[in-house]
Amino acid sequence: MPGKVIAITGIDTGIGKTVVTGFLARVLMKAGMRVITQKPVETGGSGVSADIRKHREMMGIPLQDVDRDGTTCSYLFSCPASPHLAAVLEKRSIDISVLDRATQSLSEQYGIVLLEGAGGLLVPFTGEMLFADYAQERSYPLILVSSSRLGSINHTLLSLEACRNRDIDLCALFYNRAGGSDKTIADDTFGLLQKAVRRYGFTCPVIDIPVIGSVCPDMPKDTITRIIHES
Repeated sequence: MPGKVIAITGIDTGIGKTVVTGFLARVLMKAGMRVITQKPVETGGSGVSADIRKHREMMGIPLQDVDRDGTTCSYLFSCPASPHLAAVLEKRSIDISVLDRATQSLSEQYGIVLLEGAGGLLVPFTGEMLFADYAQERSYPLILVSSSRLGSINHTLLSLEACRNRDIDLCALFYNRAGGSDKTIADDTFGLLQKAVRRYGFTCPVIDIPVIGSVCPDMPKDTITRIIHES
C-alpha cells in the first residue's frame, strides 16, 4: 500500500515552509514513522536542492539515495523566479507526469511523503497549472504556513479562501512568528486567523510556533502525529 502524501505550502515565499517541513519530518521520524520529504520543483539553486539539504539537516540524517538521484527534487533551476519562468529562462519545461512518477516512487518506499511546494499556494508550476491546482487534482491534504509579519492577514485569508473554493482538505495552519511583528500585533493576528479558519469551514488546528530557526521549537508532537493520521 503506498504511503500518504501531504502537501505543504505557504502564504508567500520565504514564509518558513522549508523549516516547518523539516521539523515535521523530524517529529514524525522520532515517532517511529518512515518519512521522506519531497521538493518537486526548486528555483535559485544547483546540484542537490538546498531545501532538501535543510530537511535532512533538521531530521539529523545524511542525504539519501533518493536525494542524490533527483527523485526528491525533479526540477532544479538556477534562476530564483517562479517555476514556470525559471523553466522558460533555461529553455526547459516542467513535465507534471515526471513529478507524479517521483511522488509515486517515494510513496512506495516510505509511509509518509511531505511534499513542499515552491513559493506560495498560487504560484504557477507551469503556465497552465498553479500549485493549488496540482494539490487539488491529486486530492493531497494541505498544510499551510502563515506568519505574523505585516501583510500576513491578507495573504492568509486569500489562501484560505482559495483552499475553500477548490475544496482542498486543509489539515493544519502553522503560524510562524519568526521575523514578524511585535507581540501585541502577532497575538492579535493569531487570534484573528484562528477565527478565520473556522469561518471558512475548516476544522483543522492552528499551530502557534513562537520560535522557528536552527533549534527545533517545542512543537506539539501529539497534535502533529494526529494531523498526519487523520489527513
